[in-house]
Amino acid sequence: MTTVYLSLHALYLSKDCLRPLCYQLLKHCLELQMTSATVFHAVRTLQRQIILRVRGANEDAIAPTATMSGAFDESASLEENTDSFWEVGNYKRTVKRIDDGHRLCNDLMNCIQERAKIEKAYSQQLTEWSKRWRQLVDKGPQYGTVERAWMSLMMEAEKVSDLHHEVKNSLMSEDFEKVKNWQKESYHKQMMGGFKETKEADEGFKKAQKPWAKKLKELEAAKKSYHMACKEEKLASTREANGKSESSVTADQLKKLHEKVDKCKLDSQKAKDKYEKALDELNKCTPQYMENMEQVFEQSQQFEEKRLCFLREVLLDIKRHLNLTEDQSYASVYQEFERVITSASAQEDLQWFNNNHGPGMHMNWPHFEEYNPELTHSITKKEKSKKGNDSIMLTNVTSTVDRSQAGDQGSMSSYEKNEAHRASNEWSDEDQTAPNSASDTNGGANPFDEDSAGGVRVRALYDYEGQEQDELSFQAGDELTKLEEEDEQGWCKGRLDSGQLGLYPANYVEPI
Repeated sequence: MTTVYLSLHALYLSKDCLRPLCYQLLKHCLELQMTSATVFHAVRTLQRQIILRVRGANEDAIAPTATMSGAFDESASLEENTDSFWEVGNYKRTVKRIDDGHRLCNDLMNCIQERAKIEKAYSQQLTEWSKRWRQLVDKGPQYGTVERAWMSLMMEAEKVSDLHHEVKNSLMSEDFEKVKNWQKESYHKQMMGGFKETKEADEGFKKAQKPWAKKLKELEAAKKSYHMACKEEKLASTREANGKSESSVTADQLKKLHEKVDKCKLDSQKAKDKYEKALDELNKCTPQYMENMEQVFEQSQQFEEKRLCFLREVLLDIKRHLNLTEDQSYASVYQEFERVITSASAQEDLQWFNNNHGPGMHMNWPHFEEYNPELTHSITKKEKSKKGNDSIMLTNVTSTVDRSQAGDQGSMSSYEKNEAHRASNEWSDEDQTAPNSASDTNGGANPFDEDSAGGVRVRALYDYEGQEQDELSFQAGDELTKLEEEDEQGWCKGRLDSGQLGLYPANYVEPI
């Protein structure tokens, strides 16, 4: 558009008779904000009017040019180079636009591909973050409805991760492939390089411009010859004038100088006639030249219009895939997220903690139990490390006859085991050989009296501090008696030299 305005402005300054026309056209373009195509048609109309006016002009219209024979200025032969589309070879920018369109398709595909990588990386990061924090929250101390609300944050991340993964798939499988296929269908590569569309446009412009370019070349040659003739005429006139002012110049010399001036004027007139003829011939073929060039340019415009419309369509598709706010599933993610958070209740969580870890817990309070000679309780060390058991678990209940076969004692804590032994022996009629040790250790009868004799001597390898009432404490180097073999939990029953009975870890001692 700027080129058109500059061309009109140049015409306005160069031709006095055309100033009203140029002024009206420039004003019309600015007021109506014409498109490029409209302006080109307007310029074409103006140029045709210029040609008609030049043809119909009388001899006075070219009088300034004729006066050049009397006063020629060398600077007049230097014309400003314009950047107009109509100049020879300036159509190359229009041809290059076709190659640029192919490159822009590649740039758009690279742009889509990089955005898809970002979407994929973001999806993976959300998934990894959700997995890590889900485990941390699950193993942490938070509980109840607030824990569920916290977990919903990770659920939101997982769902959003899936949506962004779908965005990545849409960008690559739909948008990327769409541009790739359109580019392949619109641009056809040649065996010798380049594209068929580029070659056709270039050949079309060359064919349309060739006749006019030939006439222009002839005009430039005639113009150059005319200007040189004017220069020679001026030089001859100057010499004649100088010869007349000098007394040393003879009459014959003045005659020769005068003849030279006449000859230069004749040559100048011939060059001028040839120049005007070349200009007239150029003006005659200009309308056809403009029409042919416009036809080829219009074909290029139509091709570019398809590319621009396609680009706009693809960008709208990309926007639709990236705009998750238009996806109903995306909105439902945050609706569910908000529902879970707002459903969290501090009072409900406090009540849950009260019932499961506070005064609301169930308790097997001590009560009177009748002696049953048919049953004895055999309790092991299983789940000794678990804290906060609410009740005593009794396993491997066997009859008195099978008591010697109750070797599996790995399902209860050592404290529970001791309590079970005490309950089974509390009303026994057997003699208690070590009442003090049992009473001192567990506050009741000794459950290990039956094993008080015999055993294997062992020596402690490390210090050990008993964690419960039925466990022994000793220092490295102390000797004690092992009364029973190691159970499946790694504990042995033994007796210190002081007479205290209890359990100790088997790997803390070695045989003597």
